Amino acid sequence: MENNKKTHFGYEEISSADKGARVRGVFDSVADNYDLMNDLMSLGLHRLWKKALLELAELPPNPMILDIASGTCDIPKMIIQSHNSARVQVTDINSSMLELGRNRAIDENFISNCFFLTASGEELPYQDETFDLVTIGFGLRNFTDKNKGLNEMHRCLKPNGHLLVLEFSKPNNSLFEKVYDWYSFNILPKMGKFFAHDEQSYQYLAESIRMHPDQENLKHMILNEGFKKCNFYNFQNGIVSIHKAIK
Repeated sequence: MENNKKTHFGYEEISSADKGARVRGVFDSVADNYDLMNDLMSLGLHRLWKKALLELAELPPNPMILDIASGTCDIPKMIIQSHNSARVQVTDINSSMLELGRNRAIDENFISNCFFLTASGEELPYQDETFDLVTIGFGLRNFTDKNKGLNEMHRCLKPNGHLLVLEFSKPNNSLFEKVYDWYSFNILPKMGKFFAHDEQSYQYLAESIRMHPDQENLKHMILNEGFKKCNFYNFQNGIVSIHKAIK
């Protein structure tokens, strides 16, 4: 039965039925300091990674785009700035994060191209073959069932549509990996405590990255959900990767 299924919340094994609420709790806690912490944790590099994601997008005229786990709307904003005819469905499972994104879209004048909906990436409320592009930035590792989410993304894409997944991944240099591990488990939680008054959520962040599939395994998961082609691109020695897949 569904309630007996297990998954991971960081290193902790929990019931699959409980993970969505636990993840929402993390992002409720960090929402107000989300952008500040992203800049601090990545030294601002997350903006370059998202720019690279946009450069990999192949968009037709007047594209229909779905962004999953949108957070504060970094990716939708960048898409609309580059393609002012784009229409972007902005989704997040966390309503407090989605509200921040909507407020930003109003304040920075790109809301006319955005349509906001609280929704899970594992149960997308859209018809088959709706979108030219599906994007998700730093959200897939928080899914309870990643295969189900990838299947939903495939279902919602038009034939020959593209999926772009930006996510933390596995360093490809052993010495760098040791330094990265030390930083993740010794510095990130302390930064969370000092700047966001929440050490526990950033401990979860470090753990959730380690539990996420590496580059090759994620590529195989994507292909197994019906995509006909998938490549990945590493950044900063593989701590972040972008997977690009075609339906």
